[in-house]
Amino acid sequence: MKTKTNTVSKEEQADTSREQATAQKASNEEAKPAADSPETIFVERRDRVGIITLHRPKSLNALNRQLAREVLQALKSFDADDNVGAIVITGSARAFAAGADIEEMANLTYAEFYCDDIFAPWDELRSISKPIIAAVGGYALGGGCELALMCDFIIAAEDAQFGQPEIKLGILPGIGGSQRLANAVGKAVAMDLILTGRTIDVHEAKAVGMVARVVPSNELLQTALEAAHTIAGYNCPAVRMAKEAVNVAFETSLTEGMRHERRLFQAAFATEGQKEGMHAFIAKRAPVFRHR
Repeated sequence: MKTKTNTVSKEEQADTSREQATAQKASNEEAKPAADSPETIFVERRDRVGIITLHRPKSLNALNRQLAREVLQALKSFDADDNVGAIVITGSARAFAAGADIEEMANLTYAEFYCDDIFAPWDELRSISKPIIAAVGGYALGGGCELALMCDFIIAAEDAQFGQPEIKLGILPGIGGSQRLANAVGKAVAMDLILTGRTIDVHEAKAVGMVARVVPSNELLQTALEAAHTIAGYNCPAVRMAKEAVNVAFETSLTEGMRHERRLFQAAFATEGQKEGMHAFIAKRAPVFRHR
């Protein structure tokens, strides 16, 4: 009887040990961050809005290769998510992004840059079909200004500052700044900012057409989220088409742009959202879009 008791006790101990080992393994797996967890940004979703927060505080969110990869990965994920209708990109109170990471590129040769273009990932941002709002507080300089201009529109805090100071480093904008800035503010202002490298405050940025809205610093993210929630509540196919139509205006002639807009307008009538929106208007009720 004693031997039997000892045998059961050992089996129980073995079972207990296995359970503890399994629990410990599960605990370790839960505690261990995923291999692809971003390190330079925070990513979250609030209702139908995706939020990307740049997070390289020691460098004022300077854009480096890793941050570019992580931002694009998050954007593509949101773009493919049917539960997301709009995206907000923001930084810290002190800086949206103070520029590109100079240390990462300072010693590159022409051949190295040509063969391994560290800016190439940013070109993929143009493929994101959902609206992207830049919520800019503090510095948006160099690459940071270029990233803000890549977004569909900018909502800026009263302390925001913009500039393309690359000329002071012996270079020029390289992530589309010369092209997007000229499209946004015209040739004269773009030449002024790029050739002098001067920084402008948010009120001048608003006056020249770079910024859509100026808000108090403590209302920046909330205002951007409210705008994003409004957009995300509309018929998603129509929102994507509207974004495409506006972007085409900067890439083609007026005649071709109008043709493209007309085709998109007609295509909107193939969506459920068009039927719901118009019938709701006639019935004098709020539409309920299913984003199809």
